[in-house]
Amino acid sequence: MVDEDRFGVYVHVPFCTRRCDYCAFATWTDRFHLAQAYVDACATEVKRAVARGMGPATSVFFGGGTPSLLTPQQLETVLDAIPLGRGAEVTVECNPDTVDGPKLCGYRDAGVTRLSFGVQSMVPHVLAGLGREHDLGAVYSAIDYAAAAGFHDAYNVDLIFGGAGETVADWETTLAAVTRLDPSPAHVSAYALTVEPGTPLARDRNRHPDPDDQADKYLLADDLLGDSGLSWYEISNWSRPGHECRHNQLYWEQGQYCGIGCAAHSHRVNSDGVTARRWWNVRTPERYVRLVEAVEATEAAGEDLDLDARRRERLELALRTDRGVSEEALPGWAHDPVLVELVRRAEPGRLVLTRRGRLLANEVALRLSY
Repeated sequence: MVDEDRFGVYVHVPFCTRRCDYCAFATWTDRFHLAQAYVDACATEVKRAVARGMGPATSVFFGGGTPSLLTPQQLETVLDAIPLGRGAEVTVECNPDTVDGPKLCGYRDAGVTRLSFGVQSMVPHVLAGLGREHDLGAVYSAIDYAAAAGFHDAYNVDLIFGGAGETVADWETTLAAVTRLDPSPAHVSAYALTVEPGTPLARDRNRHPDPDDQADKYLLADDLLGDSGLSWYEISNWSRPGHECRHNQLYWEQGQYCGIGCAAHSHRVNSDGVTARRWWNVRTPERYVRLVEAVEATEAAGEDLDLDARRRERLELALRTDRGVSEEALPGWAHDPVLVELVRRAEPGRLVLTRRGRLLANEVALRLSY
């Protein structure tokens, strides 16, 4: 069930120093000169949303792009405009080589409560194959800076598996190194590398991931992260109890959120409590800034979600989590020779994916009764 008191704000920061080979996000490497104007436009958009009745946020997520390219003062400009609920979670995605002690202390002073480091791998040749700029020294330094700034148990490590040239032994090295970080991460996200159209990765078929290799690596991640005290709560996410990413949970539970910045998405449940609307902003930062300054709408397009669409989406999202779905969503599952291997009864009336089921979640989703 959706907690109607929860409300999220997502702030998109579209600047990077280099675009990774697998990235298809709305990011640019040649427009950082727009940073201050963009920050000011984001703060203005927030203030206008508040004037229209946007309530206090229970979570805020600065994503990108590379949000950690922003100075503490720039981040604070946006964050100060957002009304925060008591105990709000405020997350900033960081590249390890873009942070230092003063910056992370400044983020903490500005109100940030959680960091998410884009580590991806702890093996140099795998990092190079993904097109990442940082090295292992930057990772260890970033964790030291985070601890010194007070983020001892409030940081996430993002990982990607399945890159060209990455062996199972390489992936095990990454997992072992991450779980031995001091302080250890309270949350780890591990994503299978995907091929997005238009990226350098898509154009080089020799670098495309192998699904069987990725399945082996997923199971290894589940084993080693579990051994380190992290439990899976969504297919690609593991955490210690109480350290789940509340902002992402809001997405998975069809909560309401406001997207700030270029290409940012928003979701609002309509007054009937049944239907909803999703919309997104224009894609480029310069157009976004121009529209905000001209007091014009930043929306590029949107879609209306009727009861059936919302129910379908709700079940597909819930299936990916440790909450699972009701048995009614998979009628006759106990007598289906395929499903009986892919789901299990977690509690009366609820079904969750087995480990094998997590590998075949899309196949299970096709069998959901909407």
